[in-house]
Amino acid sequence: MSPTSTPNPNAMATSLETKEEPSLEARTARLWKHLQEALDADELENCMRCGFCQPACPTFQETGYEAASPRGRIALMKAVKDGFLVPDEAFRSQLDLCLGCRACEPACPSGVRYGRLLEQAREALAAHAPTPWPIRLARKVVFAGVFPHPRRLQRLGRLLRFYQTSGLQRVVRKSGLLRLLPAHLRDMEAVLPVPSPRGVVETIGTRIPAKGAPVATVGLFRGCVMDVLYTETNVNLARLLSEAGFEVIIPPEQTCCGALHAHTGDTALARQLARRNIAAFRRAGVDFVVLAAGGCGAMLQEYAHLLPDDEGARWMGERVRDASQLLASCGRPLPLGRVEATVTYQDSCHLRNVMGVHREVRQLLSSIPGVTFRELPEADRCCGSAGVYNLTQPEMAGRILERKMGHVARLSPDLVATGNPGCLLQMQLGLHRAGLDGAVRAMHWVDVVAEALDAAPR
Repeated sequence: MSPTSTPNPNAMATSLETKEEPSLEARTARLWKHLQEALDADELENCMRCGFCQPACPTFQETGYEAASPRGRIALMKAVKDGFLVPDEAFRSQLDLCLGCRACEPACPSGVRYGRLLEQAREALAAHAPTPWPIRLARKVVFAGVFPHPRRLQRLGRLLRFYQTSGLQRVVRKSGLLRLLPAHLRDMEAVLPVPSPRGVVETIGTRIPAKGAPVATVGLFRGCVMDVLYTETNVNLARLLSEAGFEVIIPPEQTCCGALHAHTGDTALARQLARRNIAAFRRAGVDFVVLAAGGCGAMLQEYAHLLPDDEGARWMGERVRDASQLLASCGRPLPLGRVEATVTYQDSCHLRNVMGVHREVRQLLSSIPGVTFRELPEADRCCGSAGVYNLTQPEMAGRILERKMGHVARLSPDLVATGNPGCLLQMQLGLHRAGLDGAVRAMHWVDVVAEALDAAPR
């Protein structure tokens, strides 16, 4: 990556506009112009180059490269904004290498909102930079064609379930066909949970009354992948909330939160999904919007950033709560039985770094009779899941996960709890790779607490 000696990007874009098939030079010029218009100059200037973000950044810790740190990436973005740097492939590769975990934000004394700069840059890259066809196909078919449509996602889940339970999976594994896949996809195939044939609404309905006098009415956000792969967790969450005194409403019109779309540059679709969710929960007239998926919660809480002139987005953001916040401090105490286990906890990055929630889950787990809670070293450091990062950047994700599993092996717990479906799948993957999946369980904290609820004498 080198300082530019090319003409002004505006002039480049204008002179090359007449070509039917834009050349690489033309696409770069348009990308450059888009970045200059999109990147927030004030936010870029807020960075004092102090370096406090570097110890918090997993990619900097793994590589030691300045460009792989938040400070370094901000410097690259500012150089592009100021016209000193062409946004070439090396520029893009450093932004792609970023997990988007946002651990740099609570570490920053200037309060730089790095996540917003990253989304601004990625939106421009998605619009203009060349993208490999598998990623383009995935965005069109999966991100746009499946995730926003719960019924399509459930049909896909049923196909996966048929593959796993009909004997087809065993035949495919014995045939050696899986060797055609990259190693990280083979590992993922081995740990995917069996999807539920029905989502949470089809399982328990749209309204679950509170046990006793209602404390408040909450709207449960079911998520997209979570409602297919971890339906039981959503069912358990509704049970816990009801037991704690909350009336639970599950608006059936809700859809994907839009986090994966916003983080990969498809801001337009993310806004569409946000508007649908806002309308669904406002119609439900709930006091809180509650969920147990840190990535989704951070996205819902930041709808006002996505839709700055939308009063409904502010309404939504003010009401979003992680379930642990309500269960730990607002609801009635849960009647929990004994669970004899040594438990540790891996933070969800967005739950901790964006929503600021980390004590509550630990408090709930520690309150279970029989549980010995032990803090996981570097629990606040990303596990490498980061949406689809473990699929698009498998090498770096693998290095980060291997470090995480080293801590787990030394701690030797009975189970590792976490607070996000992507993190849970990543921890299951890590335990499988480390040969620990027979000795250590990975569970959502909701399921751990539900297990304790079931163990209580009746």
